Amino acid sequence: MVTQPTTREQRGQHIAQIDGQIKRIDANTYEVLSQSGHGKYEVLNGSLGWMCQCPDHIYRGVTCKHIHAVLFSQAVRAEVAVRRIEPITSVTECIYCGSTNFMKKGIRKNKSGNLQKFYCRDCHKYFTFNIGFERMKHNPKAVTVAMQLYFSGESLRNTAKSLRLIGVEVSYRTVLNWIKKYTRLMENYVEKITPNVSDTWRADEVYVKIKGDMKYLFAMMDDETRYWIAQEVAETKQKHDARTLFMRAKRLMGKKPKMLITDGLPSYSKACEWAFDGTKHIRKITLKGTVHNNNKMERLNGEIRDREKTMRGLKKRRTTILRGMQIYHNYIRPHENLNGRTPAEACGIKVEGKNKWKTLIQHATKDARTTNFKATLFN
Repeated sequence: MVTQPTTREQRGQHIAQIDGQIKRIDANTYEVLSQSGHGKYEVLNGSLGWMCQCPDHIYRGVTCKHIHAVLFSQAVRAEVAVRRIEPITSVTECIYCGSTNFMKKGIRKNKSGNLQKFYCRDCHKYFTFNIGFERMKHNPKAVTVAMQLYFSGESLRNTAKSLRLIGVEVSYRTVLNWIKKYTRLMENYVEKITPNVSDTWRADEVYVKIKGDMKYLFAMMDDETRYWIAQEVAETKQKHDARTLFMRAKRLMGKKPKMLITDGLPSYSKACEWAFDGTKHIRKITLKGTVHNNNKMERLNGEIRDREKTMRGLKKRRTTILRGMQIYHNYIRPHENLNGRTPAEACGIKVEGKNKWKTLIQHATKDARTTNFKATLFN
């Protein structure tokens, strides 16, 4: 015999455990389906606390089961384990095979200082504790400062000029080579991380110039955390098939959204039916309201336009610059609307350390080397 929930708190917990009963509108507004089948109730968190439109709350002034359901749903989400990516500050294992059977062996002289060399007795490889920046003429600070300046909006030439103020003499082409190298490295790493995104996603397109020709960048973003999920560049707007973008987003996030918000472009509707079967698709975009507008995507589009304006257009379609912008948006740049957090932090991924670029590059390098070493063993 199944015991039925009796108290309002138990009923609220029961509601929260049923899929599709609670819909998040924004940070302070939720909709909870009526359990009697008569529509839905709006639950608000205002200056007077939580309030609900149901008769139980209005006439009795109690914390109803709908409010309890929302509170329980929030608590469950807050309990999701935070994945911390911490700086690697000491040598604990071989960077190639992960063995702890290594020893100090010699010194490598570098322009930025001498580095201790280590020798692994298991894989017989030499390595230094300068993960991600081995054999570089300049230290990690110079490289990461260059990336921060560039993705914050500076041009390549202005970035090179700024580096001279800290004693780093490099050309703008060297800065570009750093950006290409480390963006590819970090891209492969972050794609293996699955963020805890919400069930509502947004998609939109923005024109970009590539070699002087107009192209369109299609992007998908999580509504709640503003995590930039996926992107692709298309030749045209009206005839573009968005199924590739949607399937890539589904693969990277490990799930499909329950709600998708786009404009009225026909390709979105076809792609949603094909890739996100059962997802509610909202195509009617308005200028006002909390859900049926696409202001969050327009803000992302503004970031892209600002970056492209400084560059005076992109040089090729499959450029690493757009990938670097995505990494900067998700993992480095704090967002005011997220209370100073990055989208990754809002998704439960926290990059630790004062220099987040360096932390990401360290872990991306370590991951790449481990993957290559395993591939060598099995070949």
